[in-house]
Amino acid sequence: MNNSILLEVKNLQVYFPVFGGVFQKKVAEVKAVDGVSFTIHRGETFGLVGESGCGKTTVGRAIINVLTHVSPDVHIGGEILYHDKDGTVHNITKLSSSAMKVFRSKIQMIFQDPYSSLNSRLSVKQIISEPLEIHEPQLSQKEVEDKVLWLLEKVGLQPEYANRFPHEFSGGQRQRIGIARALATNPELIICDEPVSALDVSVQAQVINLMEDLRDEFGISYLFIAHDLSVVHHISNRIGVMYLGNMVEVGMADEIYFYSKHPYSKALLSSVPIADPKQKGKQRILLQGDIPNPLNKPSGCSFRTRCPIAIDDCANHTPQLLNISDTHSIACPYSIS
Repeated sequence: MNNSILLEVKNLQVYFPVFGGVFQKKVAEVKAVDGVSFTIHRGETFGLVGESGCGKTTVGRAIINVLTHVSPDVHIGGEILYHDKDGTVHNITKLSSSAMKVFRSKIQMIFQDPYSSLNSRLSVKQIISEPLEIHEPQLSQKEVEDKVLWLLEKVGLQPEYANRFPHEFSGGQRQRIGIARALATNPELIICDEPVSALDVSVQAQVINLMEDLRDEFGISYLFIAHDLSVVHHISNRIGVMYLGNMVEVGMADEIYFYSKHPYSKALLSSVPIADPKQKGKQRILLQGDIPNPLNKPSGCSFRTRCPIAIDDCANHTPQLLNISDTHSIACPYSIS
């Protein structure tokens, strides 16, 4: 990892409209992402963690600029700045589909479900070669086939698997195929949307170790999205914790995992299963109440309705990230000590 910034997310907002009534007019909006900011450096893995529905995946989809295809009326605010090696900065949120094509080879994605993310009607060779045919049409058929076989070897699969179909593979092998497909265009950033959550624990470790090896070999940056803080801590250099569309804490991986400050981060960490029998009696932090409805978020701090240290003033102001060190920031003035 170096200090060169690859991607910069500034005050990202993603609001999905809700339509109702006889004439299907806009009656409300879901603030899936509400003012999230972070940076990713070259060769770095930035982990994004939080409960289901907190907006993690929406952040990833905003970065690859596909949200308007899912919901044409979506409101996307803020900036997503991609830094080229020559120093040129591009605001991805402002690019059209045709202009975005250049960046789709530089930013790839690994999906959560290895069973539905691969086209069952295509062979492994067709799946991996498809990005090459789109982004590198100058390659000959022989060059494409050679690169497919090379990629299979890089992700730990046999070259003879190229002519097989997805249904012939296990979940872990399918995810390796998805990783090979993501690597095909030599990307600088890969967005990993819970890539191991659908896999067995033993297979999770294999896939995580593979991704770490590929990062070190090719200098790739990862945005690693997950809900399991222990998995994120293992692979990440820095971690951002999200709650209900907001970033509540950002820091180095060890700072978040061992010295978290925000009440939500502490609760999230206490829910991680502990294998050590000596710590079996460790007290867990149980949050009161349910996650608020995104259609009707609490005023001020969105976590205040479940927070054990909340005071009346928390309802009046939305907390901003405050630096408590050069590398650690939290969005709670009452957790700083």
